[in-house]
Amino acid sequence: MTFRELLGNVGLFGGAVMLCLVALSFFSMAVIIEKHRRFRTAMRQSQMFDPVFKNFLRGGEAEAQELISVLPTYEKSYVAQVVSAGMLEYDGVRQSGRDSDASVELVQSVVRDSMSETLIQLKWGLGFMATIGTTAPFIGLFGTVVGIINAFRSIAATGSGGMSVVSGGMAEALVSTALGIFVAIPAVVAFNTFTGKIETFHVEMNRAASQLVNRLFKVPEPRVSNMQKAEAAHAAR
Repeated sequence: MTFRELLGNVGLFGGAVMLCLVALSFFSMAVIIEKHRRFRTAMRQSQMFDPVFKNFLRGGEAEAQELISVLPTYEKSYVAQVVSAGMLEYDGVRQSGRDSDASVELVQSVVRDSMSETLIQLKWGLGFMATIGTTAPFIGLFGTVVGIINAFRSIAATGSGGMSVVSGGMAEALVSTALGIFVAIPAVVAFNTFTGKIETFHVEMNRAASQLVNRLFKVPEPRVSNMQKAEAAHAAR
């Protein structure tokens, strides 16, 4: 039986099931491609932002101003978004002259809120992929049942059970099952992959938030050159 003959034997419900699965497959691939591009850009900008942020952690006021000036360049970076929220809030509370304890709480609160908003943005589409990965096999199974029903209807209509009678319904049933699995597998794999990456992003954002707060509200240790260390050791003798 050719593919054209198979489509000719597909009933109304079987065709609707197949069209539904094809539509879900297109939507799923569109979300996967979009998430892949978004994550790739976010990871690349975060890697580029990392040296700038580390320089700020080791430096003084000049590095802080440099960090604020370059933050808009890395707007797609999940780490830069969290750092930007903390720096802007810190700059605001410092100009308002509030006490240090209140400033720490405000900056920490803003950083947590920014982290939550960034995670929501990163998780966009994951629920859709999880739904497709979970329901697509059942939709295919529904098509399988419909195909088997059509096969039995053909047997009842002809009064015989030869392969020529049931082949159309059975082929429809098997194609629906295969199509449901074919749609579900990429969605499940992508969901697990993106979820693992988001967990990594969350850890990196938590680390950056802690480093930022420690840097803003603790005086960094002064840098000591090798010559100064040698002079100090010589003086101690």
